[in-house]
Amino acid sequence: MTTAKTPEKDHSGEQPAMRTPPIVSPEAWEAARQQMLVKEKAFTRSRDALAAERRRMPWMAVEKGYRFEGPRGSSSLLDLFEGRRQLIVYRAFFEPGVFGWPEHACRGCSLGADQVANLAHLNARGTTLAYASRAPQKDIECLKARMGWTMPWYTITDSFDTDFGVNEWHGHNAFIRDGDKVFRTYLINERGDEAMGSTWSYLDITALGRQETWEDSPKGYPQTAPYKWWNWHDNYNSAASPDPKWVEVSSAKEATFQRSDAESK
Repeated sequence: MTTAKTPEKDHSGEQPAMRTPPIVSPEAWEAARQQMLVKEKAFTRSRDALAAERRRMPWMAVEKGYRFEGPRGSSSLLDLFEGRRQLIVYRAFFEPGVFGWPEHACRGCSLGADQVANLAHLNARGTTLAYASRAPQKDIECLKARMGWTMPWYTITDSFDTDFGVNEWHGHNAFIRDGDKVFRTYLINERGDEAMGSTWSYLDITALGRQETWEDSPKGYPQTAPYKWWNWHDNYNSAASPDPKWVEVSSAKEATFQRSDAESK
């Protein structure tokens, strides 16, 4: 781990005044923003390209029968999918020996848990998010109730954390299943893992990605039109067609975005 730099102080022991950027006119500010926007767009495309490479990462077969304890008793890794195609497991540090035990989980892991978006959107893309720790279920349930967290949270009972590189530091492991066969597809840990929490950050580390037609994905990957599948979190229905009015609104906005993106290239 890196250590934070101590702010420099002047001879009196006081911190020096902030060296702020120049104050400019609205016109100059907009010109500076347009210059920065070129870099912003390049960064976005670079991030998209990285996600596309993730979708082409090799898969690793998971041969060991890992077991977890959950609210309904013993569960296999396959059970954690909850019937969906993809699974993301976050290793949270909540157990004896961790600062905060037993009232709280690790402060960093807790901050991450506070960032988790409503899981209905992730589930709508056939993806399940689960947390896993070594704390007993009774402590996990108490913690979730206290902190207002609702994500599935399991107890690790074997070498899962060691085998998947999250026994000493937090991280997200991504998996995909083909029937009853489970494969590991990605791991993000240490720096970069702190940015996880949004629906998009989760989907971008999965083997199938956001599953939208604009993405660069291998042939045959499931994809649907962008925006059309988006919904209110209490209104998803896998059997329902997109609302015609939403299709009209989202299509008009998508066309605007495409024009703007083309002009910025």
